[in-house]
Amino acid sequence: MKPIFTATPLRLRHQAGVSIVTAIFLLVVLSALGAAIVTLSTGQQISSALDLLGSRAYEAARSGVEHGLYRNTQANECGTTSFVPAAAPTMASFTVTVRCVATPTAGFADGKPLVTTITATACNQPAGGACPNPAPTSPDYVQRVVTVQF
Repeated sequence: MKPIFTATPLRLRHQAGVSIVTAIFLLVVLSALGAAIVTLSTGQQISSALDLLGSRAYEAARSGVEHGLYRNTQANECGTTSFVPAAAPTMASFTVTVRCVATPTAGFADGKPLVTTITATACNQPAGGACPNPAPTSPDYVQRVVTVQF
């Protein structure tokens, strides 16, 4: 018995090399997809880190308001001070500037009662040892302001 086909059919010969083109196309598409996933993941990590820094700055500013209230009520001092919160090591990278302004209330002859405003500004890159920094040099600069009036 003789085989029906002794040579490779023509249509199979013309399809040689199609699989390499498909393989290259799939590699390019998968590489682009991988690059997009890495870019999105990096952006999410940066956003999460900035959110954490913002929360820490807010807590540092709150501690600054408490410091200002203590100085005003216990020591009867009202002025501007800057300090680094020493309570937690996570706050060590922040500087807090506390400003206290006592304004006499209108309509009173002796200037009493006073309206006192305490503003605490916390940042992670102070300018000249105080916050806020008008020209931060890093993209991870965060600043939070908390104001109390009594």
